[in-house]
Amino acid sequence: MTDFLCDLASYNVYSQACPARLVLDRLADKWSLLLMDRLSQGPVRFNQLRRDVEGISQKVLSQSLKKLERDGLIARRVFATVPVTVEYTLTELGATLSDTVASLAHWAERNIDAVLASQRQYDAHNA
Repeated sequence: MTDFLCDLASYNVYSQACPARLVLDRLADKWSLLLMDRLSQGPVRFNQLRRDVEGISQKVLSQSLKKLERDGLIARRVFATVPVTVEYTLTELGATLSDTVASLAHWAERNIDAVLASQRQYDAHNA
């Protein structure tokens, strides 16, 4: 394995050039994680996603969905209505991440108090 190429037979995420890092980058994004967790509950329309995932702008939602669709993790379905209706679902590939995504998202909920306490302790010690 060289510095420039990731061995296709055995990807190594610790290698700078490994393409698997692109997937890790996508999944490390809070919006992608939240969208995938929401979509694990079933198909959702664009505007419902925007309401469900508070704080996400329409532009960022659209960009995040396009990236997840490009990666094959979600599917976009357009209905010929007036106005046009768009629905998103997890693909089979995306569904393989459901448990992992849910674990990460809900780990944060369960452990935020401990994280905040650690941050306060660190800040007080390093002030």
